[in-house]
Amino acid sequence: MIVRVRTALLGLAVLLMSSGAFAQLRISVSFGPPALPVYEQPLCPGDGYIWTPGYWAWDDVDQDYYWVPGTWVLPPEPDLLWTPPYWGWDNGAFVFYNGYWAPQVGFYGGIDYGYGYYGDGFDGGRWDHGHYYYNRAVNNVNVTEIHNVYNTTVVNNAGRTGRVSYWGGNGGVQARPTAQQEAVARERHTPPAAPQVQQVQAARTNPEFRAATNHGKPPVAATARPTEFKGQGAVTAREAGAPYHPPANRNGNQPVGNRNAPQPAANQPNTHTENARQPATHPNQLPPMQRPPAPNTGNAKRDQKYQQQQQKMMQQQEQQRQKLQQKQDREHQQMARQNANAARQQQMEQRHQQQTHQLQQKQVQQEQRMQQRQAPPNRPEAKPPKK
Repeated sequence: MIVRVRTALLGLAVLLMSSGAFAQLRISVSFGPPALPVYEQPLCPGDGYIWTPGYWAWDDVDQDYYWVPGTWVLPPEPDLLWTPPYWGWDNGAFVFYNGYWAPQVGFYGGIDYGYGYYGDGFDGGRWDHGHYYYNRAVNNVNVTEIHNVYNTTVVNNAGRTGRVSYWGGNGGVQARPTAQQEAVARERHTPPAAPQVQQVQAARTNPEFRAATNHGKPPVAATARPTEFKGQGAVTAREAGAPYHPPANRNGNQPVGNRNAPQPAANQPNTHTENARQPATHPNQLPPMQRPPAPNTGNAKRDQKYQQQQQKMMQQQEQQRQKLQQKQDREHQQMARQNANAARQQQMEQRHQQQTHQLQQKQVQQEQRMQQRQAPPNRPEAKPPKK
């Protein structure tokens, strides 16, 4: 099995993918993800939450897909909508494109995620003067508590693709981005909110969410709130979308380093790529940031303040990564238009690797300084009583 890290330098990928989706390139795998499982949407937990559908992600350590349950999330700011991530076929490999927040929903591979995401745009709700309104026809909303609702029937034309979870290739969804969706992809994006990142990390560390274990039918398919995998808000999958038969030799080859590198233990500083097999060239090859365990110094007010500071730092670091990635993507596209020779391309890649390394080290140092500030002050040793 081959796992490859792709860069925006590949001219063929430019021809196969839209420029907007192209900028969201992440990792690639040689065999496709399972079909989407069948499940019911949990009840919306409160006003302002927006549905983010579940999807299959890839774990480089286990060499397997794992299910990230759909969940209700508060958007990072008003007037933003969620464009789900998706897998697409590109020149012999399945490539992952990350999700993002933006004023409009962009291209997500034509995948029928359901509940308003039927492959083209979004019919689950809309913003009106800073307030979010839910379409009851496709959302599970308690109207006795949430009154900002409407009812518009949605015709789902994506049913002919079944539960297919990837775009393009043999058996994939054959959708094409519209001009508007390409324009959305070129606009400024907001990265996944911290609770979404936590949902991914919690799913990744649970062996029951791996496709090789659940065969396409995860034990928890959706949650009312992120990381709440137990209780009434945790919804099980009714059935797998289709039989899942992964290649028998999927663990045969060692993967190239990418953003899904092994993670540090929960009680250790997050050093991002210190455990990676090779240095990351681009920010989108760095592993997702992990929130450290909640502090318990005995001072509740201090612990709460630290968690707020940690949340703010993680959001700023994710924005720094995205900003640098967008800058490097523009340089890749410029090189492709100029038909640059191999020497110039190599110089650019070396420069990008240096930029990514510097950003990584800066963020590691930020985390270490914050952890040092959180450490309880040393108490002076008691002096022995005078004789």
